[in-house]
Amino acid sequence: MKQLTTIKKSVSTNKSVEPKSPKKKGAKEQKKPHCQIGGEPVLKLENVEKYYGSRSALTKAVDRISFEIDRQEFVAIMGASGSGKTTLLNCIATIDRVTAGKIYVGGEDITRLRGEKLNRFRREELGFIFQDFNLLDTLTARENIALALAIQKVHPLEITDRVEKISAQLGITTVLDKFPYQMSGGQKQRVASARAIITDPKLILADEPTGALDSRSARVLLEQFEELNQCFGSTILMVTHDAFAASYAKRVIFLKDGKIFNEIRRGEHDRKQFFDQIIDVVTALGGDTNVL
Repeated sequence: MKQLTTIKKSVSTNKSVEPKSPKKKGAKEQKKPHCQIGGEPVLKLENVEKYYGSRSALTKAVDRISFEIDRQEFVAIMGASGSGKTTLLNCIATIDRVTAGKIYVGGEDITRLRGEKLNRFRREELGFIFQDFNLLDTLTARENIALALAIQKVHPLEITDRVEKISAQLGITTVLDKFPYQMSGGQKQRVASARAIITDPKLILADEPTGALDSRSARVLLEQFEELNQCFGSTILMVTHDAFAASYAKRVIFLKDGKIFNEIRRGEHDRKQFFDQIIDVVTALGGDTNVL
């Protein structure tokens, strides 16, 4: 309760923000957006393996997977149930540990991180967008968005300023003082997106983000992802078994039996043409994915 009270005080709407307020001693400097293209990849996997079970009954969930994702890319990973896509995402998110191989985020080998360094990496370098939003019911939209900054001990004046700016850009200023139960599904999607990008993470991870949504809400969320990628320069890795969702990405990596089966890029194609390409690969893959 003490922490929530502190967050509420930090994002109080009664506090005004001076345009050029002096920087407080000890205040954390805001990171610059990751908007340059090229150079060192945001994400790099080298021969990643993840095994489960014993020697007598070994399951290779991820089998020597390697690929890179550059800044400002929007990449989807597709595959049938049991293909290893969620396990791979969990390894990248440091929820699970690899059996072998290396995973680099921003040039740092995250498979070697432990303790406070690992906690700091999760807190500052990753953004998560969940299919059920995972907003805290007892906090307003403003407080949900500000939570990550408060945990990082960003100065209250900077928190207020950054929340107002990102909310204006995403069109959710009018719901900042509402609780999740007072918001529509689309509004909650935008609040969750604001929370994911407000810390300017190197990488945003999304696991089956449209899985629990109707077709209209799914389309709104996917268009939101496009906006985050194109307008905010966010680097997004999305796991999905839905060809329609994958067609919004710029590149799709297909997994089968824990290995990379194929990879296609959108290039100059429009989304409908890219969707048709995805369906062709899904057909070759075995067809065990959603196509509508």
